Amino acid sequence: MRTDRHRFLARAILLILPLIFVVIARGDSEETKFRWDIISLDVTTGTVSAGGSASALANDSSKITLTGSGTFKPDDPEDVAGGGTWTTFDSSSQTTVSGTYEVKRLVKFDVAPGTFPASTDNIGNPLDFRAGLVFLRIRYLPDGQSGILVVSCHGAMTPNTVFEGITASKGYVDYFNRVAPVMGVNGNRSAFHVVPQA
Repeated sequence: MRTDRHRFLARAILLILPLIFVVIARGDSEETKFRWDIISLDVTTGTVSAGGSASALANDSSKITLTGSGTFKPDDPEDVAGGGTWTTFDSSSQTTVSGTYEVKRLVKFDVAPGTFPASTDNIGNPLDFRAGLVFLRIRYLPDGQSGILVVSCHGAMTPNTVFEGITASKGYVDYFNRVAPVMGVNGNRSAFHVVPQA
């Protein structure tokens, strides 16, 4: 009898868990403001903070590395803020040029299932963490080139179809191949948080 009850509870939890993710995603109405961060992860304590870096590779293995954070509202593509720094490297890993970038417009955002995957959240409330995928139109400075920054966040229990890290385009170059995060190494990670309303 007890075994049957345990099996019933286990099945109920497995059925309810996906519904929780759906409710969370629907609860994030289009009027909600989100914050995105390329994060720093203290691999010894599991502490997530702003101020990390992430990289992606172009077709010839040249690389772009970005830092950054900002905010956006899904219902207003113009209501964006933020930016960061960028550095490009040739295929032999020699620095070529660097600068800053600013976010100009939201292209698309989707929340994905997932919960906060670390121990401590120095950016916000872990309950406000979201996994997901955002496309941002950006402008690089000082050269004025335009591009698209893609930030993708994979949380705990997020489907493996969702990658962790960034990709970016700059002018005619597409840095399409994200550099994947490595266990125990800080870098190539991101996070989204719901911004609490004042």
